[in-house]
Amino acid sequence: MAQLQPVRGTHDILPDDYARFRHVVEIARQTALLFGYREMATPIFEFTEVFARSMGETSDVVSKEMYSFTDKGGEGLTLRPEYTAGICRAFISNGLLQHVPFKAFGWGPMFRFERPQKGRQRQFHQIDVEVIGAPEPQADVEVISVAAEILRRLGILDKCVLELNTLGDPESRVGYREALVKYFSGHVDKLSEDSRKRLEKNPLRILDSKDEGDRRLVADAPLIQEYLTPAARDFFAALQDGLGIAGVPFKVSPRLVRGLDYYTHTAFEFTTDMLGAQGTVLAGGRYDGLIEQLGGKPTPGIGWAGGIERLVLLSDPQPVPPRSVAIIPIGAAAEAEAAKLATELRRADVAVELAYGGNAGKRFKRADRLGCFAAIVIGDDELAKGIVKLKDLKSGEEMALPRGDLLAKVKA
Repeated sequence: MAQLQPVRGTHDILPDDYARFRHVVEIARQTALLFGYREMATPIFEFTEVFARSMGETSDVVSKEMYSFTDKGGEGLTLRPEYTAGICRAFISNGLLQHVPFKAFGWGPMFRFERPQKGRQRQFHQIDVEVIGAPEPQADVEVISVAAEILRRLGILDKCVLELNTLGDPESRVGYREALVKYFSGHVDKLSEDSRKRLEKNPLRILDSKDEGDRRLVADAPLIQEYLTPAARDFFAALQDGLGIAGVPFKVSPRLVRGLDYYTHTAFEFTTDMLGAQGTVLAGGRYDGLIEQLGGKPTPGIGWAGGIERLVLLSDPQPVPPRSVAIIPIGAAAEAEAAKLATELRRADVAVELAYGGNAGKRFKRADRLGCFAAIVIGDDELAKGIVKLKDLKSGEEMALPRGDLLAKVKA
């Protein structure tokens, strides 16, 4: 029988690697809490319609990359490819309109059928921040500031560049759409088949195309900046001023776009040149039309998502401080006392390693391998005197102390 392997595009996160993974999640969680975001979670699968509506039936994700299936009840379900649609669905389903601005932080696994490569897997994990119900540019400033602070605390902000653009308001996009139709209609013979379809339904989607021929045409396409209304210009100016006050450096990237109609105003990405072709570390934007598109009342929103695996690749390995103490019993009588002592210490929030068997030498080796900071030795002599021996496994220093003084000494 062939050796079993994980499914292509998935990977195991073993304990040593999980320490770095957890570090990224904890830094993100703690930072989001400082900004007033509350943690939540949604199911890892939703009705397929949730993602088809939010991402567009003709998008590459919906048409080519989603893991969709029909369950035994005949329902069309999809493993979530991203978090925003699920959080917006939860906002509608749970009647949270009276709680705006609704500020949420979440993290978890996502699923897309893509060609696996460095920083991109078919099951991957993201951290996610959303603000629903805030139309002001100050919300955009805050959302981006949360991202920058997370990257700073992970020690990787200086490895990234914040790229920023405006997508304008709906009024701006009317004129822009007409300009795009006129431009791409003049090059229709050079467009990919997918983009020819987009030209009829939503020309802004062409701007997101991954086809190399399309991208060459996009490079010379009109820019939205030429069609911005005064209100849209003021919004973008307020965002830039706010980021300056917050001390978040950025560069304006006029070609940074989001092709779907519900996106408005802000689009941004933190990018790096340290991950090969997968340069986006964290990306987001304002989606004022999404809640309505999902069947809710018109409600503005803005958010971002960042890939945990990519953040782990960028961040430096975190030393795991030794936190366990090993108990090493010598003799049958000491085994029972060791079990009692382990229970007592664990109830006092001290991590304890107690081997299931083996002689003292093997147990000491195991304690060293696991990175324990100290060992508690109990033998017949210690039992008779009511003491224990406490050995510092780094310095080798050993002391005998009364059993009743052990907890305070270990905690110290």
